[in-house]
Amino acid sequence: MKKRSYQETALRILILLVGLTIAHLGVTLFLLADLGADPFNVLVQGVYRTSSALTGWSILTHGRIHIILCFVIILILLFADRSYIKAGTILCMICGGPIIDFFTIFLAPLFPENSPLLYKIFMLALGCVILAYGMTIVIKSDAGTGPNDLVAVVISDKSHKPFSIVRIVVDATFVLVGFLLGGAIGIGTIICAGCVGPVAGVFLPFNEKIVQNILRKFLPAKQ
Repeated sequence: MKKRSYQETALRILILLVGLTIAHLGVTLFLLADLGADPFNVLVQGVYRTSSALTGWSILTHGRIHIILCFVIILILLFADRSYIKAGTILCMICGGPIIDFFTIFLAPLFPENSPLLYKIFMLALGCVILAYGMTIVIKSDAGTGPNDLVAVVISDKSHKPFSIVRIVVDATFVLVGFLLGGAIGIGTIICAGCVGPVAGVFLPFNEKIVQNILRKFLPAKQ
């Protein structure tokens, strides 16, 4: 694989950060709707509850389990195929929380107490679409991905199966394992697991063209 210049690497990471910000805007809407955790966080919640019950260790918080699971995925890929582990992957793992906290401050007023269920479902669905759009920018930046996308991209590449289908299977597996370990699911979990993959599949070719156009415009022509 040809080594990228520092300028190209920096531009790809900048594109990733834009996509990551958009994606977590969607995640924030999703979480504020309060209709169930997203698939990866169902897994995190299940592992957290089981590990806490078995060990009683107060050091095992939800956030720390989230980071641990992210890095377990990275460690597995380091042994299986390290070409998928990039600088942006680590960035995705550590930046999501602060971005969500930032958006929550401004978006929380959109979700007053006693909001109608249909309104919450609409906002949740909107969040899923925004998440899928930002997620595909992250993927096509080719600078790294978050945990769900990382697993789905690797399986999709290795099995030559459509990303949209693989993402559904990955999310469903996270939900099932998390639920069996004690994680809570809701209508939002089902909507997210069933919708994000197909919507992302629609956006992928569109955002690939956008990313390539940006790279061609801002990088010097190769001799």
